Amino acid sequence: MTSTETITISKQEFEQLKAENTWLKHQLAELKRLIFGAKSERYIAPNPNQPTLFELPEETLVEKPQEEITYTRTKPDNKKQPLRLEIPSHLPRKTEIIEPENLPEDAKKIGENITEVLEYEPASAYVRRIVRPKYIVEQNDEETRIVTAELPTLPIPKGNAGASMLAHIMVSKFVDHLPFYRQVQIFKRQELHIPESTIGGWFSATCKLLEPLYGSLKAKILLCKYLQADESPIPVLTNDKPGATHKGYHWVYYDPWGKLVLYDYQKSRGREGPDEMLKNFIGFLQTDGYTVYTNLANYANITLLACMAHARRKFEHALDNNPLLAAEMMILFGELYDIERMGREANLSPESLKELRQQKAKPVLDKMEAWLRKHLIQVPPKSALGMAIAYTLNLWPRLIRYIDDGRFQIDNNLIENSIRPLALGRKNYLFAGSHDAAQNAAMMYSFLATCKINNVEPFAWFKEVLSIIPDYPANQLHKLLPGQK
Repeated sequence: MTSTETITISKQEFEQLKAENTWLKHQLAELKRLIFGAKSERYIAPNPNQPTLFELPEETLVEKPQEEITYTRTKPDNKKQPLRLEIPSHLPRKTEIIEPENLPEDAKKIGENITEVLEYEPASAYVRRIVRPKYIVEQNDEETRIVTAELPTLPIPKGNAGASMLAHIMVSKFVDHLPFYRQVQIFKRQELHIPESTIGGWFSATCKLLEPLYGSLKAKILLCKYLQADESPIPVLTNDKPGATHKGYHWVYYDPWGKLVLYDYQKSRGREGPDEMLKNFIGFLQTDGYTVYTNLANYANITLLACMAHARRKFEHALDNNPLLAAEMMILFGELYDIERMGREANLSPESLKELRQQKAKPVLDKMEAWLRKHLIQVPPKSALGMAIAYTLNLWPRLIRYIDDGRFQIDNNLIENSIRPLALGRKNYLFAGSHDAAQNAAMMYSFLATCKINNVEPFAWFKEVLSIIPDYPANQLHKLLPGQK
């Protein structure tokens, strides 16, 4: 015999359990998305005139009269040949001439067939052998002196690694994401045995040499009037946590006007890092919704802008929770980005882009704000859509500020692109060996991200800078920064 038990709860308790259930479903969906979901945030609004597989419009089920249509098509004589890769003209050519066999002596050459095939030779190390002859010079009968040329300045004094070797090691690790131990294995295949500890020493010496240039980059980027900021974690080995890693952070600052990127390592995600970095900054700062930026000691001199991509991402994640309402906002976000695309394709000046935004983007933003305030009280606050609405409205004055100046960006995507190499590197070398190593990595990522944003080839830049910086005037170091000559 079974019995049933009736549990009575208040309406308030029921609503609380319902909200908690909605929240837990959202958290589970986010976890599944992180593990199994696609990383792309692209959204294509459904076409109402295009039926889905299982939802056919009624009119498609009605049998319609049919008619037979015939036409004549000209069949091509030959199939199109597949297109071959066009070999760049700047690559060096090694000519190989193959003469026909048994060629008569009286044969006359009337032309030639040329076939170009792309080949590859593995990169190889070589030894730069600097020979400085010594001469004895007799000045008089009683005095002589020995004369020899000055040794060219080397990146590492008394070291045997040249600028090109150091540049190759830096680019291999921080652009191609090859940890030092993998580079050691690659060198071994060329019968070049370099201990990993030696490469580590070269890396430390290179960072020490470039510290003044990093300081020049930091000083230059903080003079700008418009910065974007973001942060990304990096695991660090420390003596404080034997057998575990410390979670440090690379704070990244990007100057869109001057095309400069600065990484700054900090041991935490607290306000100490940006507080120190931005203590003398006066201007506009574009960030996500992290509250630390509103609590800076220098907040009175900073005008904040928010990132439209972060707000859009919240609604993109809410499509699983409430697809109909979330899709309405996704369409409006799409209209804003269509306006930005229109401005880029027309290559508008900042003044013209501001005019375009005021004319076309402002009405869309007004429509978005009205939609947000209407549905704020209609959607459960703990649902994915409710949190997206609350997040966007909380940042609304900062989100719409980009239309006031054509030089402002609509989002922080440019700085997120600068952080991507750091995320790829973490998957390969896993952690930094110490706090100092993490700061050295920040220095290298600063230079390489600035190279990328200025379309500067990183190996050539490193090689040139490491060759000349030991003798370069300290007050002219800013000229060595990528794209700043």
